[in-house]
Amino acid sequence: MSAAFPGQERAKHMGELKRGDVRWDVYIEMQPDAEVGGGAVRGRVHFVGGERHRTTSWIFLEWSEREIQERFGEFSAVELWHFVEALEE
Repeated sequence: MSAAFPGQERAKHMGELKRGDVRWDVYIEMQPDAEVGGGAVRGRVHFVGGERHRTTSWIFLEWSEREIQERFGEFSAVELWHFVEALEE
C-alpha cells in the first residue's frame, strides 16, 4: 500500500507504472478552480511509490473531472515515465 499524500482525498487512482523493480501508483488529483469559476476543474498527477511521492504542477484545466480523466488517458506510459524522471531531478 502506498503512503498517503496531500490531496489524496480528492484523487482518483489511475493505475500503475512498472519498470523492473520500480513501481509507481499514479493518481489524478482534481479540484474546482476558483480563479476560473463557472465549474472549471483543475488537475495534477501524483506518482506514489512506497514512501516516495512526486507530483506535477496543475497541468489540467477542464470543465469536468471526466474531461480531465479523458485528457490523462491520452498520455502513454512512456510519457508518464518522462514526467516521473523529470520530477526526480
